[in-house]
Amino acid sequence: MTAETLTVDLATETGPFHGGASGTLYGLYGDGVPSRAVVEGMYVRTVTTKAQDGIQHPGADALEILPSFVAAGGKDVYVYLTDIHRGFPYEWPGATGEERLATYLRSVRRQVEQAQTLGALTSRLVWVPFNEPEGNMFGTGEWSYDQVSWHTEPGPYFAAWQQTYRLIREIDPEARIAGPNTCILYPEVRGFLEFARDHDLLPDVITWHELSSPDEVRRNVAKYREMERELGIGPLPVNLNEYAHNYHLSVPGQMIQWIAAIEEAKVDADMAYWNIAGNLNDSAVEANRGNGQWWLFNAYGQLSGNTVQVTAPHPDVQYTLQGVATLDRLKRQARVLFGGASGSVYLVLEGVDADVFGTTAHVRLQEIPWTGQVGASAQPSRLLDAELPVTDGRVTLPLTGLDEMSAYQLVLAPGGHGAALLPPAVGRRLTYEAEDATYTGGGHVKHGPEGSPSHVDKFATSGGYHVGGLRTGSDGVLAFDVEAPQDGTYELRVFANSHNLADLVRENGPTNVFLRIDGEDARQLLLPLGYKWAVWGHTDTEVELTAGPHRITLAAHDPDLGTTKGDAVVDKLDLVLRDDQEALYDAEFAALDAGARVSYADLGASGPGAAVLPRGGTVTFWVHAADDGEATVTVDLLGPGEGLLTVNGEELGRVQRGAVPLFLAGGINKVTVTGTSERLVVDRLRVAPSRGLLPAGVSAAEEGTLTGTARVTGHSYATGGKAVEGIGAGPGNTLTLTVTAEHAGRHALTIRYSNGEQAPATHYNPDPVCRHADISVNGAAPHRVLFPTTFHFNNFWNLSVPVTLDEGINTLTFTADELPDFEGRTKNAHGQRSPYAPVIDQVTATPLVQEPLS
Repeated sequence: MTAETLTVDLATETGPFHGGASGTLYGLYGDGVPSRAVVEGMYVRTVTTKAQDGIQHPGADALEILPSFVAAGGKDVYVYLTDIHRGFPYEWPGATGEERLATYLRSVRRQVEQAQTLGALTSRLVWVPFNEPEGNMFGTGEWSYDQVSWHTEPGPYFAAWQQTYRLIREIDPEARIAGPNTCILYPEVRGFLEFARDHDLLPDVITWHELSSPDEVRRNVAKYREMERELGIGPLPVNLNEYAHNYHLSVPGQMIQWIAAIEEAKVDADMAYWNIAGNLNDSAVEANRGNGQWWLFNAYGQLSGNTVQVTAPHPDVQYTLQGVATLDRLKRQARVLFGGASGSVYLVLEGVDADVFGTTAHVRLQEIPWTGQVGASAQPSRLLDAELPVTDGRVTLPLTGLDEMSAYQLVLAPGGHGAALLPPAVGRRLTYEAEDATYTGGGHVKHGPEGSPSHVDKFATSGGYHVGGLRTGSDGVLAFDVEAPQDGTYELRVFANSHNLADLVRENGPTNVFLRIDGEDARQLLLPLGYKWAVWGHTDTEVELTAGPHRITLAAHDPDLGTTKGDAVVDKLDLVLRDDQEALYDAEFAALDAGARVSYADLGASGPGAAVLPRGGTVTFWVHAADDGEATVTVDLLGPGEGLLTVNGEELGRVQRGAVPLFLAGGINKVTVTGTSERLVVDRLRVAPSRGLLPAGVSAAEEGTLTGTARVTGHSYATGGKAVEGIGAGPGNTLTLTVTAEHAGRHALTIRYSNGEQAPATHYNPDPVCRHADISVNGAAPHRVLFPTTFHFNNFWNLSVPVTLDEGINTLTFTADELPDFEGRTKNAHGQRSPYAPVIDQVTATPLVQEPLS
């Protein structure tokens, strides 16, 4: 097959980088779910969410997520006023259309008046009076205004728009209003715009949904812009506040195609909400981890300068090679994000200006792989680090072995400065599909096909198929015949899933299976839980392999270890040859702010350049940690100068020259260096494994003091088989633990917990509930912490919280109670605000640093 060509013309700029594709519908549950670092590092620009105290779904209340979202760099929160109601179509009360609208307007008044209590933050709200009005409140169904479609008779909808619009502006003259928020850009939108123009009721932002394809995004935005010109309005900001399908979400190679179209159109857009709230539309894992899609948006959000023309081999054709690119002349960098095709590709960069890049270009290529909807991902893998000649303004890279589910990032910078070229960060990933493996025993089922271009409602699955059979009572064995290219330590990843509410899973939690290598080295693996079938995560383990063939088996029974409890499906097995190199993050490719700049003239830089920080200038690295705990962190500096080190918002003191032990949260960490001298040159950040220098104290929950309903119960996957439940539902039901600190100061409390609570849902969205705990340290005012679902009460995750401890023994008290609605007078009637804290297994206290950095 002939390799296709993706051409990037750096000489043809198409406007300032916008960053609008990184929006989310129902992606934030509350402060901490997902974590501040995860939200900020994904560069989330806009959020569409439910009305405050709405009963459509648990969490995601507009006024509760607003402060933390703005603090994480967010721009606007769009409020679905209609989601104050339950059901879809919305179940708004009233015997007649007039009664329903009057009741609804009272609700709108209450919501907008509540927002006025937030002061300046109110300006970040955008009110959406009606969601998909043509199929809901002004459609033909039982719950519509008068069972007459807006398409047939627009009068009632236009009158309701006018009343709602004027009511909002009466309460807040500066309020921004968005609409019409149709499910597609219907031709009738033109009539809506004419009416709104003629009655001074135009939205401040035009919204509709693009549950279509990237090529439709380009065409429909162009169609709308032409409509504006014909009507003599605008141009108005546009937010496509629901885009992409299950098959696309979580898959970098799919999502880059949407991103490219949305960025080309220079509009905002929010990913659609098909599943659970609070995970950034299948981008965030647990509270603080990102999957491959998260890292794609992290790379997208760090584009800067102007976008440039990208010519794809099949323009405007979905499921083909597509990309987006920028040129930042101040940084002297070009970046290309691309993907969507397997095999070989020619990546051609034209118009490479010698005044910007010189005659030799430094290129770095990274892969952002698919890791499943609920599978965490490390930072993008370095595939290539090279210096190439610029010939007639052109740089050409022949690329092989691309994966259509992955996205890729190429960074182009000036070369020829003596940079030490780095080898690939990992060996080639070897993938073995479960449907191609050998199954023996009973119960085998080949499931599929799953998601595909013709079934976008289903989930993406490697190879399109997966295998079931490893379940309670089974004697099944799934055998993968693999070929190790060389001796070494391999990371083995089993991509699998158990539906948390399936009959055989509901009782015990994660499905356990048994792994052997060539019949030896038996070990138990707990496979991931998900909110539906075919929602993929991965369980990882390290194996030692010699070069040559091996048989890796997953079995439902092991003569030495026991039998499977549960019911799992397996998608694939990945093998990656690991090296022991530390993770490297070059400062010239990191996020710069407050006057920091890139220099390519500092001798001794490890890569093509370095970051030069003036006093107050910053360089920020988005750093992955596999687990909560100590890591060895080195900030490599060039020459004199001083700086301040901040990790996840915690100031840790002066930047040291040499390796220091620091606590990193499992998943995403924001590490920032701020210049405190006139000039500080930062070369790179290096992160290596723990050296065991941070003293960690562990306290088992079952050894704590319990009051009221709090009690010790058996949980087979808790540490020691026991944990504490029944905390909360009132201040008298508490768990109190003690932890010891070797010195006073800031520590991380790593809480091992479980939370399987789920509220009754009204339609296709599962509705897991986040629990919270009010944690008091040494009798001080409690700090409220939100805990996302773990999908089962016997499935335990870690969540780390920074606290200040005294030297010696410290007392920690956990309690909880059901939180009231915004005004404090009523409570949710649908089980969407839990009165309980999560089940607590143990708490580990670790200093953030060995001692304060002087």
